[in-house]
Amino acid sequence: MKVFSLPDCLTDSALLFDMDCTLYTHDEYARTQIDLPIERLARLQGKSFEQMNAEIAEFRKNWADSHSGKSISLGNILLAYGISIEEIIRWREELYRPEKYLCEDKKLRSALEKLKDRFSLAVVTNNPVSVAVRTFSVLGVHDILQKIVGLDTIGLSKPDKAHYYKAAELCGVLTRQCISIGDRFDIDIALPLELGMGGILVDGVEDVYKLPELLTV
Repeated sequence: MKVFSLPDCLTDSALLFDMDCTLYTHDEYARTQIDLPIERLARLQGKSFEQMNAEIAEFRKNWADSHSGKSISLGNILLAYGISIEEIIRWREELYRPEKYLCEDKKLRSALEKLKDRFSLAVVTNNPVSVAVRTFSVLGVHDILQKIVGLDTIGLSKPDKAHYYKAAELCGVLTRQCISIGDRFDIDIALPLELGMGGILVDGVEDVYKLPELLTV
């Protein structure tokens, strides 16, 4: 875990969580969220998965080379291949199965229960809201994480300012009172820092368990 910045005063602040690989840690499920859309794209393009995967890896490399080494989300790559946001949303709703891989996480629930007493909590995800709701139901935290900004909320893939403005609005705070928490610096942390928000880079849910002690008001 690495703390990049925090608001001067944590009172009346909001925590904006990324979802995947932040609020749970499951390498196999995370991998399917990359592989399954690439498989579908490959079929549309008449290519093998191996060919498509290598092509996208090259796309990522070229994009990073021309953007100071930054990463690009899979959603934005799919857009570059001509797949609309509406289609990406449909793919993810059809292909992603949190119920198959995840289970109730009592440690996560305990951490979030402590945090919600001091902060407003929201989730900013590149998955559709319906996938987020299903994920939180499996994890046993759906009643705590009800403010969700998803791919279908904004119609854009992270990172984009609109996600964080909307999340701040849902929490009833200014952006400078928010802390973005996620596992990818370029996707979850860099832009929020530019907006004057705090940022905490985590290595997975194990770091989220530690946040109640870290973020003492």
